[in-house]
Amino acid sequence: MNTIFQSSTCELKELKDIFIELTAKNCNMRCHNCYIDFPITKNVKDFIKVDTVKTALLQLKDESIRCIYLTGAEPMTHPDFNTILRLCIKKSDVCICTNGSFINEKKSRFLKSVESESNHSIMFRLSFTHWDEVKNDSVRSRGAYRQNIYALKCLDKYDFTNIITVSNYYKEPHNKIVEEFGQKLTEIGVENAVIQVNEWYLNSNDTDFEFSQLCKPDCITSRTLTENGIFSCPFLANDYRGRMGSDFSDYSKIVRLETPYCQTCIKNNDKMFTVEF
Repeated sequence: MNTIFQSSTCELKELKDIFIELTAKNCNMRCHNCYIDFPITKNVKDFIKVDTVKTALLQLKDESIRCIYLTGAEPMTHPDFNTILRLCIKKSDVCICTNGSFINEKKSRFLKSVESESNHSIMFRLSFTHWDEVKNDSVRSRGAYRQNIYALKCLDKYDFTNIITVSNYYKEPHNKIVEEFGQKLTEIGVENAVIQVNEWYLNSNDTDFEFSQLCKPDCITSRTLTENGIFSCPFLANDYRGRMGSDFSDYSKIVRLETPYCQTCIKNNDKMFTVEF
């Protein structure tokens, strides 16, 4: 008797959020827990074209997009970052997913001026792995913790909303993570911050991860734009298993949940990239 195994599927319910991958491989850091498989060289010039972004925004002109997330390896390495930011903020709120290394007080002041040109807001998403500096930097890189703390202080000075995304590498209790980071934010005087904790299951051998009604993965409400087309989520950007189409004029609403990344999202029972306010 032959048995046919079929992966679970997820259907796009409503297109609320757009991820734009500004670069797939260009980053000035090499974090141990990063899901991106970086090449040996650090100088990969794979930046998305400004015209690709313009075309996508034109195709989305009738969509009520809630937020555009600027992602990548490190999106702020893009030579036309400011231009793309200005294009996107005309459409919706923008969240910049960054390692914080390009943010200082001067940059924060400039970004506030860009925000003032629009009726929408700019938010920032900064990544941590632990509230302890040594534990955090042993997973990310030396100086990453202080770099992020400095960025938080600069951004908070100009009233930006900051999302602290904690990849729970050390498997700490969630309430402990929120408590410790809450104390740290109070200590440094940062008020405008949201703490989000993500669990990771990419190396798990558990293949039993049925899709449930409780699960709310990003692919229910979002799609990712890259230079190579439309994909289901940032995890699967440029992965053939997550390719949804060539552009937003015609793309698939259904994705098969067949990768370890899908397992991570399903077991978290919540969105890994977008943030609900």
